[in-house]
Amino acid sequence: MKPPPFEYHAPRDLDEALRTLAEVGGKVLAGGQSLIPMLNMRLAAPEHLVDINRVQGLAAMETTRDGVRVGATVRHSQAERAGAHPLLSRALRLVAHPVIRNRGTVVGSLVHADPAAELPAVLAVLGGSVRVARLRGQVRDVGAEEFFVGPMESAVQPGELAVSAFFPALGPRTGAAFEEVARRHGDYALAGVCAVVTLDEDGWVEAARLACIGVGHVPIVVDVTESPADAARIVRDRVEPEGDIHASAAYRRHLAGVLAERAVRNATREAQDRGA
Repeated sequence: MKPPPFEYHAPRDLDEALRTLAEVGGKVLAGGQSLIPMLNMRLAAPEHLVDINRVQGLAAMETTRDGVRVGATVRHSQAERAGAHPLLSRALRLVAHPVIRNRGTVVGSLVHADPAAELPAVLAVLGGSVRVARLRGQVRDVGAEEFFVGPMESAVQPGELAVSAFFPALGPRTGAAFEEVARRHGDYALAGVCAVVTLDEDGWVEAARLACIGVGHVPIVVDVTESPADAARIVRDRVEPEGDIHASAAYRRHLAGVLAERAVRNATREAQDRGA
């Protein structure tokens, strides 16, 4: 299948990109691993396509003690090889296949806001944010809790461009895990759970947060600090799965609980190792 007709724009700098988006709107092309299939299947029909791959400064990764900032055109494979954030790297290895990760972008995955995708859950469980810019120097940082509005819907408004995402660093005595089940490796997960667990100096759980995918319209963040041993029940009570040809809602709910228990256990073990 072929995409519907559109006008192609290839800005060279950020100001030109923002000006183009302000004037004509349209869809932003970064990696294109979700957008191009949607165009070809006529699920999207923008009149304008704004290719940001030539925009200077968007392919940078900046690592500080506070976390990692990933530019809008940083590829999945680039971020994975950098290994700057253990949970981000772990999640990226679960994303599709190498050929997809060579073109797909981290920020593009966040803006696409697929409720079954791994990276939105990572941003959500870490309490990260996405930096959004518009013409005339207007910039805002949108927290993960507000960024994911619904299925395939983010807080990026017409005329705006997501220029980077920030993933906070894991603190001391903190471990992370990402567990999911898919029909085949590289497929979207039937359900998935990532966990971040922090221990106190005596080895007791000080904080435990989970983010679940494939079982709601957005990543579902669950705090199980008060009862990490009961994570499976808490998650099953919180998730809102829907059934489809791949799995029933009941199966996804059950799976989310199993994966939550497993993720908490593995994240706790990693926290113990890091604190040893």
